[in-house]
Amino acid sequence: MLQNKEYRLTRRLLLSTLASAVTSIAISAQTPPKKPQLVVGIVVEGLQSEYLDLLDQYFCDGGFKRLLRDGAVIDNIEYGPGADAAAATAMIYTGTGPAVNGISASTVYDAARQTTYPVLLDPSKIGNYTNETYSPSAILVSTLSDEVRMDNVGTGYVHSIAPDAIQSIIMTGHAGNSAFWLNDITGRWATTTYYKDVPPVITNRNFSAPLSARLDTLEWTPSLQLEQYPDVPDYKKIYPFHHTFRSNDIERFAKFKQSAPMNREITSIALDYISSMHLGTHGAMDMLNVYYTLAPFPGVKDADTRLELLDSYLKLDIELQRLLKAVDAAADIKNTVIFVAGTPQRNSDKPDDPKWAVPYGEFFPRRAISLLNMYLMALHGTGDWVTGYHNGQFYLNKDLIKEKGLDLRAIRSDVADFLLRMSGVCDAWTVDDILAARVGSRPDLVRRNTNVNHSGDVFISVNPGWEIVEEHPGGMSRRILSRAQATTAPFIIMAPQIIPTRIDTPVDVLSIAPTVARVLRIRSPNAAANPTISTIFAPINKK
Repeated sequence: MLQNKEYRLTRRLLLSTLASAVTSIAISAQTPPKKPQLVVGIVVEGLQSEYLDLLDQYFCDGGFKRLLRDGAVIDNIEYGPGADAAAATAMIYTGTGPAVNGISASTVYDAARQTTYPVLLDPSKIGNYTNETYSPSAILVSTLSDEVRMDNVGTGYVHSIAPDAIQSIIMTGHAGNSAFWLNDITGRWATTTYYKDVPPVITNRNFSAPLSARLDTLEWTPSLQLEQYPDVPDYKKIYPFHHTFRSNDIERFAKFKQSAPMNREITSIALDYISSMHLGTHGAMDMLNVYYTLAPFPGVKDADTRLELLDSYLKLDIELQRLLKAVDAAADIKNTVIFVAGTPQRNSDKPDDPKWAVPYGEFFPRRAISLLNMYLMALHGTGDWVTGYHNGQFYLNKDLIKEKGLDLRAIRSDVADFLLRMSGVCDAWTVDDILAARVGSRPDLVRRNTNVNHSGDVFISVNPGWEIVEEHPGGMSRRILSRAQATTAPFIIMAPQIIPTRIDTPVDVLSIAPTVARVLRIRSPNAAANPTISTIFAPINKK
C-alpha cells in the first residue's frame, strides 16, 4: 500500500516536471528574439568586389574577412546611371530613387540664378563650427535612420560621421540626433543647428586635439613592401609613395578627406561615440552611421592610382577591425546588426598619358552654350536661350520660350539634335525622352535616377576619354574625365538571423532599405516599395 502511494506521488511529480518543461519550451518557441539594440551602418565610397577578392589573403581576420565570412554578401548592388556618392547614399537609406527622394546629386543647378549649390543647402539654418548652412529638408521621404528613431519614440540615438556634409546628413536623416563632417577650411568637425545634439567627444576633439594642429605630422606611406602589392606594374614599385598635408597647401583638408588616413579619423570618432555614449546598452535601438572613402586620391601625379587604392583597402581593413572589435566589446553581438554598402567608384580626373595615343579631345560647355544661343537666335530671334550647363545637362530659358509662344518640347528636341552634331558628343536626349522611358537599355533606371525639379532640359554624353572643361569666371576651370563605368558595388549585412552566403546576381539598391528594416523589425522608409532580399534570411521553424 505504501509502495503504491510512493509510486503515485513520484508519477505526479514526474508528470508535473514534464508539463512544466513542455510549457517552457512552448513559451520559448513563441517568444520572438529581442530587437537589435545597436545598428552600425557603414557606407564606403568606391568599394568594389573585385578588390575584396584580390586582397583577401592580405586582410586581417577581424575586418573584411570577418564580414565576408559571417555576413550575407551581394556582389553587385545596382544603382543605375548617373548616381554620385550623394545620390547613392540617399538610395541606400531611403529605398527609393532621386525621382522620389529628391537627392539627384551632391550639387544641383539653379537656372534662375545661373549657379550651382549643394543639394542640402538651407540658408535658414546656422552652421556649428562652420559657416556652411545645411539641413535634411531636401530629402523628401523618410530614411532608415528616421524609422529607427520613430520606432523607439525618440529614446534611441542616431548619429553619423562622414568626411562630407551631404553624406553625413543623408545618413542621419530628419529625426537623428547628430551629423558631423570635416570642414574643408578649418579642419574642425562641423554640423548644422538643425540637429540639437553636440556630443562631448566632438567638442573635445575640436578643442583638445584639432586636426589642424596634427595634420602637418600625418603622412600616408605604404603598408607593405612595394613588391608585395598585387597587380601593380613594376614602374610603380620603384619609389614608394609619400603623401603629406602641409600647412602651406590651402586644399590640404579637402585632399585629406579623400585619403586613407581620413578613414582612421572616422573610426577614432566612432569608437569615442560607442564608448562614451554606451550605444546599444540602454534598452532602446541605437544607430551609428559611418562613411569611409576609397575614392581616387587627388594627390597622385599621374592617372594610375592603383598603388594608393590597394593601400587604402588594406588600411580600411584595419579600421573595420578596430570598429567591429569596439562593437563586440560594447554590445551583445546577438543584438547587433552591421551592414556595409559600397557606392560606385568615382572616376579619376586625370587623362591617360598622350604617348599611348588613346583618342582624346576636349569639350567646352561654355562654347557649346554660345553656339546654341547663336543657332536659336537665328531661328527665333535675339535672347539668352540657354541659361547654363551642369553635370552633363543644358538648361534652357523657359521664360523666354514661353514669352515667344514656342513649344518647349520642340525647342528641346532641336537643341538635342544640334548638340549631337558637335565634336565629342556621342549622345543627346531630352528630359521628355527620359520621362517617356526612351533612353538607354534600362530606361526605368534612367527615369528613377532623374529628379525633374533639378534636371536640365537636354542631357549629353561625351566620348569616353575626352575631358569636359568647365570654365569659370576668373580664369578658373574644372576638368572632368569622361569614362564609362560600372554602377554597381557590393553590400554586406551581418546579423544573427542572416545566413552567411554570397550572391553574384545583380540586386536593385532599392531593396537594401526594406531588407535592413526587416532585420531590425521596424517599418521600411515610407517610399521603399521594393521587396526584401529574402534569400539571405534563415528559415523560420513553424512547427
